[in-house]
Amino acid sequence: MEVLAVLLVTAVTVAAFLFVFCRDPKRARFVHLMEKLPGPFAYPVFGTVLPFLFLSRPQRFKLLEQRIRTYQPLCRSWLGSKAIVNVTHPEHAQVLLNTIRHMEKSFTYKFLHPWLGTGLLTASGQKWHTHRKIITPTFHYSILDSFVDVFSEKSKILVSKLRKEVGSEGFDVYPYITRCALDIICETAMGTPVHAQEDLESTYVSAVYGLSELTLQRMVYPWLHPQSLFQLSSQGRKYKKCVTLLHDFTNKVIKERKSHRATMRPKAAEKSISEDEELGKKRRVAFLDMLLDASEGGTKLTDEEIGEEVDTFMFEGHDTTSAGISWTLYLLGLHPDVQDKVYQEQKSIFQGSDRTVTTKDLSEMKYLERVIKESLRLYPSVPGIGRTLNEDVQMGEFTIPAGCTVHLHIYFLHRNPDQFPNPEKFDPDNFLPERVAKRHPYAYIPFSAGPRNCIGQKFALLEEKTVLSYILRHYRLRALESREDIKPVADLVLRPENGIKLNISLRDAGLK
Repeated sequence: MEVLAVLLVTAVTVAAFLFVFCRDPKRARFVHLMEKLPGPFAYPVFGTVLPFLFLSRPQRFKLLEQRIRTYQPLCRSWLGSKAIVNVTHPEHAQVLLNTIRHMEKSFTYKFLHPWLGTGLLTASGQKWHTHRKIITPTFHYSILDSFVDVFSEKSKILVSKLRKEVGSEGFDVYPYITRCALDIICETAMGTPVHAQEDLESTYVSAVYGLSELTLQRMVYPWLHPQSLFQLSSQGRKYKKCVTLLHDFTNKVIKERKSHRATMRPKAAEKSISEDEELGKKRRVAFLDMLLDASEGGTKLTDEEIGEEVDTFMFEGHDTTSAGISWTLYLLGLHPDVQDKVYQEQKSIFQGSDRTVTTKDLSEMKYLERVIKESLRLYPSVPGIGRTLNEDVQMGEFTIPAGCTVHLHIYFLHRNPDQFPNPEKFDPDNFLPERVAKRHPYAYIPFSAGPRNCIGQKFALLEEKTVLSYILRHYRLRALESREDIKPVADLVLRPENGIKLNISLRDAGLK
């Protein structure tokens, strides 16, 4: 069935492409401008993607790097009949991102719609503007401050779980971090614990990983692009099963939360808000509660829209931070001198205490913050972003036509030697204020930039600081693979193909 589907879509694509190209002058102009750009040979039907189809995921990443370096500063690609321009220079990133004219995400984001709907990540137009306005206040400093206790609670569990790895020859830390991040995001996003660190066979984690892999496959293989053909494929059937599991969980939580709020509302009216304040307690409010508050306050969001935003926050808020924390641990494990400086900073803040982390503590972790930023430079959690142009754009000597997809490769942007001398070197001092001031403002954008930047970047930084603080106060790390041996894989986030292998040992007396 799948072979027949491939042959059918190939024949239809060829016929349609030839018909449109021959009859439509706008298309002819579009192709003419695209072919002025440097890029590899384009095969019929498959375009330039054909060589990628026969490679493993790490090999695809290497080929992409080879092409970008060969044809820089711009590299033209064809994914079937769809045109893509790959950019890696800060000047081009600024042209693309620093405007409201190119807010529409690329066509590949449509493959996330069955999972995330049109939440903040995938929405466009008025819906995006409306939802961004509603959600922005939920990331106010005072709200983030209330989340720090959750970060600490889950980090303590992580530290206890890692204890069994002390004395082992080595282990993959990535699953531990993923489960901790999932615990954090479930409690902060939905106010519902899932105990991912206790349940090692979490169906939720498996479903998220499954959807990430299947979405990537669909992006790469043109014959999986049509929805009707994808649904008939084995990948499509597995995708549907995973989506159903995640949506059922989210819908159940929303329903239970609304019911609970209705029950508690009369009791809340009888109780003075100041009671909690007098007791010195932080009122813990989940992201879902804030969406429900906004909806009840006049800006009506349907349950479906609330579900889309919660699913989006769940996806973006655990997968990206898992990657960021894991890559940072890896680099610290490779650089004991940097690790020791981070530990000394922790000792100066906590003075031997094992108390819960506060927001004030996190603000004092200046060196750790530089380490995280440098880790995100070398291994950005989101390795690239895409936009669809609504009008022609000039990038240097080239005119990029309207309707084209521009893919900004953050991974390679962060390795620009004009902006970061010796770009492969891990150097937290790259983020000393005096160095930052000398760089192009779009030379470092791990959370994107411009009007559509990542709304959760402060949340992510606070979470990563907290988790790393707990780990480093308890354990000394040693990475077991060199930079040459570890293989990054550009899924929806940048993952190590075979995880992050570490050896850990208990710290000496001092911080416990």
